[in-house]
Amino acid sequence: MEDHSLGVREASGSNPDRSIMAERGPHPTLRIKGTKSHSLLGKKIVLGVTGSIAAVKTVELARELIRHGADVYGVMSEAATEIIHPYTLHYATGHEVITKLMGNIEHVEFLGMAGSADLFIIAPCTANTLNKIAGGVSDTTVTAFATTAFGSGIPIIVVPAMHETIYKSPVLIENLDRLRSLGVTVIEPKIEEGLAKIVSTTDIILTVEHVLSPKKLAGKRILITGGPTIEPIDPIRILTNRSSGKTGIEIAKEAYKQGAGVTLLHSRELSLRGIKEIKVETAREMIDACVNELQEGKEKGEGYDVLISAAAISDFTVAPSEVKIPSGEDFYLHLVPAGKLIEEVRNEFPELAIVGFKAETNVSEEELIRSARKKMERYNFAMVVANDVGKGGIGTEENEVYIIREGVEEIKHVKGVKSRIAEEIVGELAKHFSNI
Repeated sequence: MEDHSLGVREASGSNPDRSIMAERGPHPTLRIKGTKSHSLLGKKIVLGVTGSIAAVKTVELARELIRHGADVYGVMSEAATEIIHPYTLHYATGHEVITKLMGNIEHVEFLGMAGSADLFIIAPCTANTLNKIAGGVSDTTVTAFATTAFGSGIPIIVVPAMHETIYKSPVLIENLDRLRSLGVTVIEPKIEEGLAKIVSTTDIILTVEHVLSPKKLAGKRILITGGPTIEPIDPIRILTNRSSGKTGIEIAKEAYKQGAGVTLLHSRELSLRGIKEIKVETAREMIDACVNELQEGKEKGEGYDVLISAAAISDFTVAPSEVKIPSGEDFYLHLVPAGKLIEEVRNEFPELAIVGFKAETNVSEEELIRSARKKMERYNFAMVVANDVGKGGIGTEENEVYIIREGVEEIKHVKGVKSRIAEEIVGELAKHFSNI
């Protein structure tokens, strides 16, 4: 399909601007393709836009999908063109926008039985559009695309946005349930200021990645510890470390994308979509929460398949003062060793697969690998991830790690953003399970 300089799909026939576009090459927007990750590389996504004020956010959404590797094509209802101009969506996607169904039967070309698209997402999806597609009505470009996708089995995601009172309508609730029963993924809105607002672009991207991933960890339950722990000195002061928690978060997101049931223990509150989060602060809280979660899962017959111990847990703790320690005076802290999560978990669950982390500072690559293998052998790790934090990685956006798998001689060396490192860790974990 070719691009037109005016950004709106035209009827069949010659277009003098096509030769100009051919000379210019790809649309400038496509230069950002895959700059954040390759999680959606090779995927073609049709983005349906309807007449909600939240349509103004589709530029950001389209470009983020592209940054993760996707090719994005926009489809707009007539009502949507009154919110944003088709030129805007053309700029955002790098492709001409479909505002009318023409002789090229675009809905069939993209979403028919032999369609070229991998996913149809309607974001934002108004109540009017949602009710129509639930009832099989196809009177706009967006609803016609939805009906076609149903017929061919191409995945559909809807992202509702409307007033809260409309979202609570019994008719709408019934139609949402109907869409879910038909296999549609519904990304629930956030309720604020009397509105059912479209969720964050981050949440939408994560859901798209989950729907389109190969589900390498389908059926697995994964418990992840992440980030620093916090040891109180008094009601104001704390002992902690430089860990940002980014690695644990990215691993949790990647495992969810690949179909695993994921629980993340950390000190933050992110409300990550599709991921169970348990907030802990101290080393003791993290250890107890980890052991309890593993034990409860086992008792319920829903045991975890693996623990990924990515947290930077304090090695020392202190008996905290109940009142603020006066400033301007010398005072001394008596540090005592905190418990070791890995030791307590391994003693309680000797058969559990564990992915451990080994951090050293300013050592040679050989020393780092040797230290990691020693820890791997001591605790019977399925995998260990080693890095030299003296050279960076802790509290930063990027890292450099070595991934070592049990019984595998080859060591994977990964350097880059932590989302990329998480992809490699989860990919190696999937290989571990496939070889059991």
